[in-house]
Amino acid sequence: MRFGLSTHLFHGERLERRHLERIAAAGFTSVEVFATRSHVDYHDRGRVHEVRGWLGDLGLSADSMHGPICESFRDGEWGRAFSLASTDPERRQEALDELLAAIEAARVLGAGSLVVHLGLPAGQPVPPGDNDPRSLARSLEALVALASGTGVRLALEVIPNAMSTPDALAGLFDSSLGVADAGVCLDLGHAHLLGGVADAVETLGGAIITTHVHDNNGREDRHLVPGQGSIDWPVALAALWKVGYTDRLVFEVADHGDAEAVLARTVGARDRLQAILDDLRAPLAFEEE
Repeated sequence: MRFGLSTHLFHGERLERRHLERIAAAGFTSVEVFATRSHVDYHDRGRVHEVRGWLGDLGLSADSMHGPICESFRDGEWGRAFSLASTDPERRQEALDELLAAIEAARVLGAGSLVVHLGLPAGQPVPPGDNDPRSLARSLEALVALASGTGVRLALEVIPNAMSTPDALAGLFDSSLGVADAGVCLDLGHAHLLGGVADAVETLGGAIITTHVHDNNGREDRHLVPGQGSIDWPVALAALWKVGYTDRLVFEVADHGDAEAVLARTVGARDRLQAILDDLRAPLAFEEE
């Protein structure tokens, strides 16, 4: 497994070269770009090409993009949410249009996957008529068609709502919605809120194509640096190892008012997680009789 860092750490600012320089200086070579127009205007083809140029100059790759979930994020305040699960046809079409723009931006960046939220997470206001499973099904059929042939794979994220639990996502792959070519973004922090990382890994198994790595106390989605919450990291990583997951571990930590300090702590957490992975890879030693 290798490590990446989401630009979620700098989500409240317009993404600039200096942010990517800090990521590269911290020893990361892979990023996930968070598609919010106040952070990265994914509708602006010139801007997307500019970001791609910075990445190339700095030896970074954008292996994934986080699909748009809201209009903006400024001063710690989330703008109006986008939702694929709204019963309002205009709101659903808006969400699809934004995701289509993000798919094209991901393609330009060379990202192989786009992380997608299915509906709105618990803990934020859910308008009447939202998080509707039938509306989501219609949106998913359309989204799969939009992504087909682009080279960008949909990664459906585990989030705290009834449509996005590990069991619910596993059920989608057994349905007739045509999502067989998609995969799952296992958000370990969200899985912890939903009953446990190891159980989520066992349920989703080979469907996991990318991850979000952060910590919490099991009650609040804080996007803390691993080790600051209550996730059992040796157990979590052993579960991923057991199902054969060998792709990226993408830190999706929040700045909590001091991005530099959070980045430094994330580097320390990366070293500790790497030590756990090294132990998992080490051959078992048996004493000779």
